[in-house]
Amino acid sequence: MNFPVLTTILLAPIIGALISVFIPKERSGAIKAVAGIATFISLALSIFVYYIYYTQNLAVGGFAFTEDIPFVTDLGVVYSLGVDGLSLPLLLLTNVIGFSAVFSRSWSIEKRAKEFYILLLILIAGVMGTFIARDLFIFFLFYEVVVIPIYIMVIIWGSGSKTKDVNKEYAGMKLTIYLLIGSAFLLAGLIWMYVLAGNMLGTPTFDIEKLATLNFSRNLQIAIFGLMALGFTSLISMFPFHSWSPDGYAGAPTAVSMIHAGVLKKIGGYGLIRIGIFIFPLGAKFWAPLIAILAVCNVLYAAFISLAQKDMKYVVGYSSVSHMGFVLIGIASLNVIGLNGAVANMFAHGIMAALFFSVVGYIYAETKTRHIPDLGGVAHQMPRLAGVFLVATMASAGLPGLITFVPEFTVFMGAFSEPAIRIPAILALTGIIIGAVYVLRMAANVLFGPRKTEWDGKIDIKGSYMIPVIVLVAFTVIFGLFPSLLMDMVNSGITPIAERLVEASSQIGGNL
Repeated sequence: MNFPVLTTILLAPIIGALISVFIPKERSGAIKAVAGIATFISLALSIFVYYIYYTQNLAVGGFAFTEDIPFVTDLGVVYSLGVDGLSLPLLLLTNVIGFSAVFSRSWSIEKRAKEFYILLLILIAGVMGTFIARDLFIFFLFYEVVVIPIYIMVIIWGSGSKTKDVNKEYAGMKLTIYLLIGSAFLLAGLIWMYVLAGNMLGTPTFDIEKLATLNFSRNLQIAIFGLMALGFTSLISMFPFHSWSPDGYAGAPTAVSMIHAGVLKKIGGYGLIRIGIFIFPLGAKFWAPLIAILAVCNVLYAAFISLAQKDMKYVVGYSSVSHMGFVLIGIASLNVIGLNGAVANMFAHGIMAALFFSVVGYIYAETKTRHIPDLGGVAHQMPRLAGVFLVATMASAGLPGLITFVPEFTVFMGAFSEPAIRIPAILALTGIIIGAVYVLRMAANVLFGPRKTEWDGKIDIKGSYMIPVIVLVAFTVIFGLFPSLLMDMVNSGITPIAERLVEASSQIGGNL
């Protein structure tokens, strides 16, 4: 295909942001419409690309829809885009959540709506860029683009918490500092690798596939993978680098919470697999047991903390940290099954978390509280919202037939096949039980109980606010009932990475 479809997907929200610059701020409806159209174009084209790849490229695998344009020739930087079975689900996820976020309760924002939607569109484009870049310089460029819009959106349009001494300024600053510290470690690893690769090849390059063909020494792989892992696992909120995440969720406006939980963290998991494991398989082998141990801390520590929370956003926020532990366990397994489960879990958790934050944001907008003890009986006045809340609750608990069940099952299948991380995997299984307890308890305390008159007159979900609900519930159910739509795609992208692991192991006479 000669048409630059990936560039079009990437540019749609950027062009939408540029158009919004010239729309008078008083015309907030037109600004919102531009954001809706821009994100819909990206979503529709992402679905098209996913369908074409699934029907035509799945058996062959590898990158498709590639675009290569020299960018900084002296440094070997190329504007190189492409998608495969690893990046395509995350590109689709970004646009599903981005489109839904535009029509979330943030749709009611009138205070500086122009600036809000411009920043939101830039944020969506930045996240997309990280998933489709095949050049590490371009990847890092988009990674840095993501940080600033989030900070501004949290401190201007965010909110504090009644149950914690956390205001939006603190949450925004903490989030930004953690992300920048992580990016500093990542940048150090990238520069080190770039210099070594240039010496080995005789020419500078940031091309991921070319870098993966180089045989770095085992000690170098351990050192550079360690630096990159610090950067990527900080973003994925691995224990003990997790504390920025729940505060960031709680402080952010609904649309940003959806993107933050749904796709921002997934950049860390994606980078750990695409860059870390693919280029430095021996380094991944060395650090995998430690990652598995810390992943158990993610699962259990965050799950127990969730049990004690009274703010709905903090419950979902710590739940997200706990679920990222399952992703990390799948990554630490370093086998096809576990890695498949890790990537599928990133997709599934993104849909589920975005749905959760969408309904929590709606409840907060109507009742002016997220404090669980202040709520109760909400289902009497808002039955449609209650139904959606229960779908998100059941998905979080891993109910069969919904999107999270098969990915979580696959993670543990992969983990249990590796003796080195079998004990951490057994311990992490208990997190599923604890997780079911805190989400079911939250649903019971928020939705059910005697009718409270103070909620009379509150408006149930309707109109444009139904758009994110319909889209996210549809993906939750469709990919739950037909998991092969996701798992087959992911497997085609993970297989070359798993083969790289086996090849690297055979070169040193080891077993992965």
